[in-house]
Amino acid sequence: MSFFISDALAAAAPAAQQPGMEGMLFPLGILLFFYFLFLRPQAKRTKEKKEMIATMNKGVEVVTSGGILGKVVDMDDNFLKIEISDNTFIQVQRQSIESIMPKGTFKAVTKKIAKD
Repeated sequence: MSFFISDALAAAAPAAQQPGMEGMLFPLGILLFFYFLFLRPQAKRTKEKKEMIATMNKGVEVVTSGGILGKVVDMDDNFLKIEISDNTFIQVQRQSIESIMPKGTFKAVTKKIAKD
């Protein structure tokens, strides 16, 4: 039969090699990509928000996650009492504070509403 099939083609195929470190580079690269794209920025935002909430004090003007602008008049460990209008107060959880506004924002907005 060797007349039709050459000896080189009839030889057994070489054994498959096991993937080494090269086979792990692509999955590790994907994991690093997702870490820097999603996980790290979210952890950074969470850390900044915790620091903001910890440093908050009375008289600070804030915006809640619901979009309510007000001035902090009283605080305890879990809740804030916020003045949203003249003699109108609400209580919100500390974690619901989204951002601290520049001083004078609350007064400017209330004056604008009073004119209208």
